[in-house]
Amino acid sequence: MHIKSLLPLAAGLTFAASTMAHDYQLGDIRIAHPFATPAPPGVPHAAAYLDISVAGDEPAVLVGASTPASDSVELHNMSMDDGVMSMRRVEQIDVPAGTTETMRPGGGYHLMMFELTGALAEGDSFPMTLEFAEHGEIKVEVWVQNAEEGKDAADGHHDH
Repeated sequence: MHIKSLLPLAAGLTFAASTMAHDYQLGDIRIAHPFATPAPPGVPHAAAYLDISVAGDEPAVLVGASTPASDSVELHNMSMDDGVMSMRRVEQIDVPAGTTETMRPGGGYHLMMFELTGALAEGDSFPMTLEFAEHGEIKVEVWVQNAEEGKDAADGHHDH
């Protein structure tokens, strides 16, 4: 077999690996597919999403996050109030034992990044540190994907 005939196969495997899970483990806490939506130059904020699963008997409480991609990160919740979408900061995100908190664009919890240090383009990635009460910190790599691709990839993690 010639090297040239292997190149398409290698490229396909690389693409498949890049669209597969990127999960992280902190004790009984599993973080699945952290992703952020793109932010063009000049846009000062963006949102990041992930799944937090707790396999053990103790709940997980996310109390903060930080990244060199922005000056600050806040925990937020979006909800409908009298037909109007509202976003508010929350002090923590509680994930009961044996459950998964699924963060997706369009509503619910997310990590709001303020004063971005640069544009977030599709295909980029950046580090983020998540802080859990009682469990400590875990560093994850956040992939920049459009909302639909990020959602689809993250939803695929529930088969693991």
